[in-house]
Amino acid sequence: MRRFGFLIPFVLSLPLSAQLRWKSLGPAPIARGPYTGRVSAIAPSKQNPKMLYVGGADGGVWKSTDDGNSWTPIGDSLPTTSVGALAVDPKNDQVLYVGMGESNFANHSRYGLGLAKTSDGGKSWEVFGVEAFAGRCISRIEIDPKNPKILYATTTHAGGMPIRNGARGHPLAKGPLGLFRSTDAGRTWQKIGKGLPNLSATDLALDPKNPKNLFVAIGHIFGDARNGLYRSTDGGLSFKKLSIGLPSSGIGRVSVALSPSQPKRVYANFVRAASSTGGGASTLGFYRSDDGGISWTRKSLGNFQASYGWYLSVLRVHPTKPDTVFVGGFTMRRSTNGGSSWRSVTPPHVDLHAIEWDAAGRLLAGDDGGLHRSSNLGASWSSLNKLGLIQFYAGISLHPKSPGVILGGTQDNGSNERGSNGVWQHVFGGDGGCTGIDPSGSLRFVEYQGTGNLFRSVNGSYFRRSSSGIFGRNCFLPPFAIDPRNGKRMVYGTERVFLSTNGGLSWSAISGDLTNGGRAAIRGIEIAPSDGNYIYVSTNDGNVQASSDGGRTWRKVLKGVPGWPRTTRPFAVDPRDPKKVYFATGWFGQDQLRFSGDAGKTWQSLDGDLPDVPVHCIGLDPRSSGEPVLFAGSDQGVWRSQNHGKHWERYGDGLPNTPVVDLRMDLGRSRIVVATQGRGVFWIPLIPKGAIDPRSLMPGGK
Repeated sequence: MRRFGFLIPFVLSLPLSAQLRWKSLGPAPIARGPYTGRVSAIAPSKQNPKMLYVGGADGGVWKSTDDGNSWTPIGDSLPTTSVGALAVDPKNDQVLYVGMGESNFANHSRYGLGLAKTSDGGKSWEVFGVEAFAGRCISRIEIDPKNPKILYATTTHAGGMPIRNGARGHPLAKGPLGLFRSTDAGRTWQKIGKGLPNLSATDLALDPKNPKNLFVAIGHIFGDARNGLYRSTDGGLSFKKLSIGLPSSGIGRVSVALSPSQPKRVYANFVRAASSTGGGASTLGFYRSDDGGISWTRKSLGNFQASYGWYLSVLRVHPTKPDTVFVGGFTMRRSTNGGSSWRSVTPPHVDLHAIEWDAAGRLLAGDDGGLHRSSNLGASWSSLNKLGLIQFYAGISLHPKSPGVILGGTQDNGSNERGSNGVWQHVFGGDGGCTGIDPSGSLRFVEYQGTGNLFRSVNGSYFRRSSSGIFGRNCFLPPFAIDPRNGKRMVYGTERVFLSTNGGLSWSAISGDLTNGGRAAIRGIEIAPSDGNYIYVSTNDGNVQASSDGGRTWRKVLKGVPGWPRTTRPFAVDPRDPKKVYFATGWFGQDQLRFSGDAGKTWQSLDGDLPDVPVHCIGLDPRSSGEPVLFAGSDQGVWRSQNHGKHWERYGDGLPNTPVVDLRMDLGRSRIVVATQGRGVFWIPLIPKGAIDPRSLMPGGK
């Protein structure tokens, strides 16, 4: 019986592949900004203003001891790099707790695998609470300042629409939500909180002067009558829902914070319940209490969260000034008079997720662009972004003639190109999606979210729209592919397939709706390298369709296949035979890799002894006779099979446990290049089948 990945948090490489190490290609950071990707949590030392810990949404835990001038990843041995919450012991900054699983509810807000603790500043780690927390996300950790062995943690479901898509079918995804407590410094956890509903607890506040007083925010993002703010006066054993002056309906995500210097001053922000598509989640209301939460007064703030407050909602009060409060959403706002009036103090990058103060009293903000700091309460900002937290989407491209050049799209940081000098430059905006470089190297393609937002460049810098004739539904970032044998022939997916024969200048539909209807769209598309008449697509409602005549007719060859609802690269086609196709499933409890030798008519599982973790992409090395060597990009690194799926081994060392969402086999240069959702791009030499000593292939070039 296959083992679930969360039961094997530290996966060991076999000796042969362990002799190779993955080499990071960045970006760390992107030159524009500079930006480095989403920071989801911040934990400054309480004693040392030069010591900082930050958590990336999927970039793991990083530490700086020189005031943010340089950073070291310290959590790469943890079972996942998805971070929802950090908490540093107020009396010992070598003790850090990491709540795994990013609790911001996007499709790319991935599941957690427990709570990790270091007692030596990140040199060594222990993982606790797997059964209590795995498959869900930890939104906040609070430490009792009078007894640091007592900890509280709040949990939410993993992200996505519908809910829990971010859990990828994890077997514990439907476990209990709410408030948990540890009385032994994090080793064991119990769910507490009589009176709290079993719904996502989106925030937590603890009274530092009387730690028996706790506030828990319940904020199921799609709305629930039980959503709201709850208060405990007995250390979290029991709670009562607060109501005087607070909204009673239409509530989505909720955030709460109290003044550390005057704990009876409490602030709360309420977001409107999101629609089924994720829209409509604007700011519902901002509230202040001056009596410890008994009664509340609404303060005029307006909407600072656009329509997706389910993703963006953070609230903090100044350490010594109870009237100075900051809220973060799409923008950041500051009040110095208890919420009566507000000023915009947005950092250089929008989309705020974390706000904290360091030991010197400076303001720290974590956003989709990284980490920013202000010494004047947000009037001006400096960047601390020498980090590598970029979240790539599937669809990176390698240049056929320049080995150092890589093009890729990133979450909220546009499309970026790595030059032959190793520097990443921003080339296009929005959420960068799939990219393409034609076989001659003369044409580049990028996109941003939405149907038909495809752009082409003939000089690598100026991009023009290249989507005439495209229409229909989209998978947020629609997939497209270039025929490896004919660079002017391209396919693009909405709910149907579109074909261009003139390098993207114009398009026409070559299929009907290949989904089951509704809002579904194509999420993966591939052209067979040896015969462009063979095209394979997957949809985000579970269909796999195949055509062997250039798109004139289609066959549904699989149905009901779960997976990440956004764009992926789930196919690999044997370059020697267009009928031999491999398909990956990024979901727990499924056949992670399937193979068909007859263009999808029949399938067999190639999972063998591969751990049961989501697999997002596949690579093939067909350079020897017989079946190709297989490579699987997963949530736990890259795996290799030399016997067509019977046995798998972890390939290479040094790749963090961040999801590998794209895998490019660069056979001509004998290397593999992967894109991760949280740590940028990596590469490693490709060991020939049967190689005994790979050490001579260690990365050393571009």
